[in-house]
Amino acid sequence: MISLDGGSLEQLTDIRTGGAGGGSAPVAGGGGGAQRQGASETQQRGTDSQEYLKKEERALLDAVRERAEQREEQEKKRKEREKRKPLSLPTGQNAIALNLSPDGKYVMATISEPATGAKNTIVPNYVTESAYTGDIPGRTKVGDTQGRSRLMIINVETGETKSVDHGQKLPASSPSPSPETKAADPAPRERGEAKPAEPPRSQPVQPRDRDVQMSQLQWSQDGKNAVLMARAVDNKDRWVLLLDAATGKTKVLASVHDDAWVDGPGAFTLGWLPDNAHVYFESERDGFAHLYSVAISGGEPAQLTSGQFEVSDVRLAAGKAKFYFTSSEGSPFERHLYSLAINGGERTRITSFPGNHQVDVSPDETMLADVYSYANWPPELYLRPIKPQLESVNSKQQITTSPIPEFSTYKWTEPPIVNFKARDGAAVYGRLYKPANWKGGGPAVLFVHGAGYLQNVHRWWSSYYREYMFHHLLMESGFVVLDIDYRGSAGYGRDWRTGIYRHMGGKDLTDHVDAVNYLVKEHGVDPKRIGLYGGSYGGFITLMAMFTTPDVFAAGAALRPVTDWAHYNNGYTSNILNLPQSDAEAYKQSSPIYFANGLKGALLICHGMVDVNVNFQDTVRLVEKLIELRKENWEVAPYPVEDHGFEREASWADEYKRILKLFVDNLKPERRASPARRTRVRSQ
Repeated sequence: MISLDGGSLEQLTDIRTGGAGGGSAPVAGGGGGAQRQGASETQQRGTDSQEYLKKEERALLDAVRERAEQREEQEKKRKEREKRKPLSLPTGQNAIALNLSPDGKYVMATISEPATGAKNTIVPNYVTESAYTGDIPGRTKVGDTQGRSRLMIINVETGETKSVDHGQKLPASSPSPSPETKAADPAPRERGEAKPAEPPRSQPVQPRDRDVQMSQLQWSQDGKNAVLMARAVDNKDRWVLLLDAATGKTKVLASVHDDAWVDGPGAFTLGWLPDNAHVYFESERDGFAHLYSVAISGGEPAQLTSGQFEVSDVRLAAGKAKFYFTSSEGSPFERHLYSLAINGGERTRITSFPGNHQVDVSPDETMLADVYSYANWPPELYLRPIKPQLESVNSKQQITTSPIPEFSTYKWTEPPIVNFKARDGAAVYGRLYKPANWKGGGPAVLFVHGAGYLQNVHRWWSSYYREYMFHHLLMESGFVVLDIDYRGSAGYGRDWRTGIYRHMGGKDLTDHVDAVNYLVKEHGVDPKRIGLYGGSYGGFITLMAMFTTPDVFAAGAALRPVTDWAHYNNGYTSNILNLPQSDAEAYKQSSPIYFANGLKGALLICHGMVDVNVNFQDTVRLVEKLIELRKENWEVAPYPVEDHGFEREASWADEYKRILKLFVDNLKPERRASPARRTRVRSQ
């Protein structure tokens, strides 16, 4: 620690790695002192004449006196530090974050604990400067042992430490018969027959700590209290906890449970209200992500916003009398800035132009810096007055102009938002691209967005801007294009978000099949000429569609697809499918590789070979399966230098050309290639 006006650097903690024992280097807490000017000078007592000169020099020159005082202060602190007990961490553990309490009495240390026995993937890198194949270290796979973190409280004065106790226990199990007891013969005994000896019974399992990770530590403005978020590793429970720094004990202020998994916009939102007696957080308790407050003294949380819309990006205003937040109130296809008093009440909408607003409020709360976009225009930075009644076309000042001039020479469409009923009665929304001269009877393509939890049906510039432009090319080539926010997409509340729990490729896929029925019935699309494509999760859905509904889709392009969820990462997959070793059924019914025998139509797979997200191994394993099944109507395009998201222009161009050719060859009779050509297997 160092004061803002300068002075000595003060060490507050002594954290060492390598277990107990001297000599291990501190890993956190500062450098241990200011510059040691005059360190070469001996501090032992000299002769009388030497001591006289030393005394006179100190009295005569300020620089000498100040340096001596600084040295003496450092020496005093050094002796105090020697009394402080060091925190010795086992080998491999590290302090990755330190948080000083406002009163300076405690340091909250986040300690990382590496996974034991975990095995990371290795991504081969074939194109290197050395011309030798290199290895890119990757992630673990779902279900493998994961690294953990814990919170420790360090007393600055003494060095004494306490682990933060989250207080969550797994329940004790009732005594259960041992296997021998279950197998015992229950035949009745004759009167007077000796009772056989009781077989041994298993001992009851005592309550034990639940595996919980803690984060988001927040101190109150007066420095008297701290709150934090706790998350069960299975992510079915989260808690807002009040921390007693002196003891390490916690008290639950609010709990959030979901039988599927806890998430949603603002799931990690946590902060103090200005009275230092209440905290605010977000939850999907009523089915949508909303803002709540709760008293640290206890009691039920108070819901501050409600309705069939979502709240995100919550922050207190500079004066701390109100909140600012982004909300989908009014339309799930737009995002606007709102304000709300800290005790709830009426919400005030501040932005008005349809689209998406990512807003920062000026310190004096008179102006907005607004990154704004619309369906057919990319994000630009604007300055606007904060008062809604003053907002007009003339009141906004455009600061940036991002596209090149040629961008404006093309008439980019604003795709209309349509909806249809899924087979279970749910309303599914989509964006429709239809050729201007459409007369029916032609082909259609469905685009499947990626990321799983993402929204792509809206009135702002899509993060899939390349696909947006590609859809114009498809329209000009005579295709109807539809992309939908299938089950699992963001923006529609908890039930929609968790609609894929334990079965990816279930309702999210049937939503696409129902979209085909909508296109056939309402827009006259030829049901025999339907294709689909998408990347990442979109590539996964494409494979599931081609393998499990082969009579619906004649062609599909699966880009960087997941082919087996047991090979994906832990953080994303375990939320939705649990763990493969404990829920094998969820993984098998959700993984395309188990259904590859169903392939009938033409399949294109494109994948970057140095993909550290969805490893290229996913595609390699599927290719081997297709070979073993003697399937022929598929081709693979590997991209040797590309990761999950391509970077090179040539790679993007090559991929889109292949997708366009796939659809033209297989969905347009007048351009359809011969069967021999369509079933050719490519190695490039």
